[in-house]
Amino acid sequence: MCTSRSSVTRCKPGANCPSSHSGISRQLSPLSVTEDSSAPILELQNRGSSGVCGHRVERQNRSADNGTQTHSENSSQENRIKTRCLSCTSMVLKAIWGLLIILSVSSSWVGTTQIVKITYKNFYCPFFMTWFSTNWNIMFFPVYYSGHLATAQEKQSPMKKFRECSRIFGEDGLTLKLFLKRTAPFSILWTLTNYLYLLALKKLTATDVSALFCCNKAFVFLLSWIVLKDRFMGVRIVAAIMAITGIVMMAYADNFHADSIIGVAFAVGSASTSALYKVLFKMFLGSANFGEAAHFVSTLGFFNLIFISFTPVILYFTKVEHWSSFAALPWGCLCGMAGLWLAFNILVNVGVVLTYPILISIGTVLSVPGNAAVDLLKQEVIFNVVRLAATIIICIGFLLMLLPEEWDEITLRFINSLKEKKSEEHVDDVTDPSVHLRGRSRANGTVSIPLA
Repeated sequence: MCTSRSSVTRCKPGANCPSSHSGISRQLSPLSVTEDSSAPILELQNRGSSGVCGHRVERQNRSADNGTQTHSENSSQENRIKTRCLSCTSMVLKAIWGLLIILSVSSSWVGTTQIVKITYKNFYCPFFMTWFSTNWNIMFFPVYYSGHLATAQEKQSPMKKFRECSRIFGEDGLTLKLFLKRTAPFSILWTLTNYLYLLALKKLTATDVSALFCCNKAFVFLLSWIVLKDRFMGVRIVAAIMAITGIVMMAYADNFHADSIIGVAFAVGSASTSALYKVLFKMFLGSANFGEAAHFVSTLGFFNLIFISFTPVILYFTKVEHWSSFAALPWGCLCGMAGLWLAFNILVNVGVVLTYPILISIGTVLSVPGNAAVDLLKQEVIFNVVRLAATIIICIGFLLMLLPEEWDEITLRFINSLKEKKSEEHVDDVTDPSVHLRGRSRANGTVSIPLA
């Protein structure tokens, strides 16, 4: 069967179809139908529709490209907004944690100092108090492991975590040789720092001792510059000079009284041993994470319990530090002091993980006004001009020590950014009147040409 359209005959394969023009019938194969009949029709259709369909295809492609571009731009903007929101959220959380850590660090240090002053009214055994509070450091690692169990998704066994954190002593972990070699000097410096601090609290007020102890930051810089060959910074030299000036003024505040000079010497000695501890730790052990710090402090507690316990025993039998009976000891004050001291050490190491390290130092220096407020309420201190000036100078020197190494470059960038903002605002103020004039001309009925 055939169908004729405009001089073109289409036939089924294998059928005989007559031609309307020549009268000669041909038997066409499927290939000949496709080549002779269909091709011209498709060509005509393509030629006839190319003018319309070509523009449609181009428009569709353009609209598809525009849709893809707008979709990618929207997704990139959404990703940028999400990243900004996440960064802002993390910064806000860090700031909140930092505020809490500052208050906790300063309050724990103030509480420790004030409890020591209260304990001295009925019980004065500074070395026993130092030894007793240092033994509480053993609980540092159990507290850390409890936090690990509460927060970590992949929980580890105590021994596995202990071995992982013992890498601070080397690749082989904690051995008996390293325990004696690495722990002994740090344990002695730790004990000396706390013992001298307690001795100073007997001679001076809590405000003076806490202010003088802030000089350890200046001593850390000087020792790091000499021993570790750290970068020289003029502003930190100025801070160290201010710290030394404050020390001299603090001794002069009581007209160089004997107890005052001895108390200042004890407080400065405590700050010096603390600085030496930090510099040697950085030189031999390097930096440590929270788990390694917890392991190391707990190891110091074990060393103190095993090897330094003979010292308070000797002091007891030689009547240097003697008490009538163990029942007469102020256990409440002793446990409160040791607990707050342990909390202070934990907060210092936790704060480095949760927030910015500079906030920990700010929390330490805030203990000076905190102790001053408590001393004023207890009426134990009378601030004269020299003592107040010495305290302020030491605190300013401490804050100068907190400046980063690139503080001058950061300051110049900040000043340049302020200048650029002012220049941009000046340009905006200059271009604003022309905009108002164009608006007025349009309101009056005249047509204004928009500026490109």
